[in-house]
Amino acid sequence: MKEAPSRRAWFILAGGFLAFTISAGLMHAYSVFLLAFIAEFRWTRAESSIAYSVGQVVGGVSSPLVGGMVDRLGARRMVLLGGCLLALGLLGSAFATSLWQVVLLYGVVMTLGANCISMVVFAPLISRLFVARRGMAMSMLQSANGFGRAISAPIAQLMVSDMGWRAAYLLQAGVMAALILPLAALFRGAEQTPIAKARADSAPERNWSVADAMRTRHFWLLSIVYGLTSIGSFLVSLHQLAFAVDCGFDPLYAAFVLGLGSLLALPGVILTGTISDYIGREGAAILAYAISIIGVAAALLIDSADQHFLLWVHACFFGITWGARGPAITAKTADLFGGPRLGTILGLITISSGLGAGLGAWGAGFLFDLTGSYQLGFMLSIAAYTTGAVVFWALRKPVKV
Repeated sequence: MKEAPSRRAWFILAGGFLAFTISAGLMHAYSVFLLAFIAEFRWTRAESSIAYSVGQVVGGVSSPLVGGMVDRLGARRMVLLGGCLLALGLLGSAFATSLWQVVLLYGVVMTLGANCISMVVFAPLISRLFVARRGMAMSMLQSANGFGRAISAPIAQLMVSDMGWRAAYLLQAGVMAALILPLAALFRGAEQTPIAKARADSAPERNWSVADAMRTRHFWLLSIVYGLTSIGSFLVSLHQLAFAVDCGFDPLYAAFVLGLGSLLALPGVILTGTISDYIGREGAAILAYAISIIGVAAALLIDSADQHFLLWVHACFFGITWGARGPAITAKTADLFGGPRLGTILGLITISSGLGAGLGAWGAGFLFDLTGSYQLGFMLSIAAYTTGAVVFWALRKPVKV
């Protein structure tokens, strides 16, 4: 028999979803502000991508620190810290006048704040509260990333179009400041919540130390998977709106289509994570990789503003799998390296995710400046996804210490 998660566990999962949606939405809105920066400061695509790329690298490098902090401080204190940093970064961004200021405020301050309200913080807690249904719970939590991304583009585009990008940043700062305490309150006493038990016939999970985990082949394979997945995703995601506008689509229409496509991440992520509990983490992840590749391939075929169907195919196929591999990868990490040090272990593994995202986001802008097109960047995205799928499949073998 397996013990169902408690009502309190579901409440904590809902709180994690809400908090992660807000932090992810604020960070993903940069794709809209990128166009505003290009228009006002005349930055190149590569220059305007630097802040986002630095943010991804900082997020990855700081993940072990954040993971270690959550193991010791708990989710509530991390959300308090993250909310304060996000509000501060948003407020400062409203008064930015140069590239280095945007890089510092978004790439460092806001990124550190968002990392304190992310999967690295919530995954260890949720993995303990939903042992038998870990894939489903992780997918629901991860779907907040895609949901935040989906609602951020159209909302940010409306704000920037209506009031300008500086006023939009001020408004976001005020909203974040007002939400800090309510969000943190959702996690009061979360670590004391009774832990759900797995099936009686399940083997007990080993309490892995960081050193033991790093001695395994699977630790490094997971790091490669995280890195390749982020490269494939961020070679496309940051520049989707700019790509659509370059093809001749109206910015508001393009933001609407891409936003609706991103909304599909909510059911897509939940479905992928849930089926991973039944068909395995590897099979679910590879299915998500394949659908993403179709979405990116559709974008490669767009060369004019009358190809609405291909834009919708790109938005929907890429959107439905945005973050869809995340639950399977994170659940696989928890399956392999459970115990009180999971936060630190997950933080170390996800360093490669930040590095890959930074490389992908900046690389797409650099390749555009070099070639005048996103074609090469999108082709490299497909290559990264394909390689990631192959490496993830190798994780099906048991861990050898």
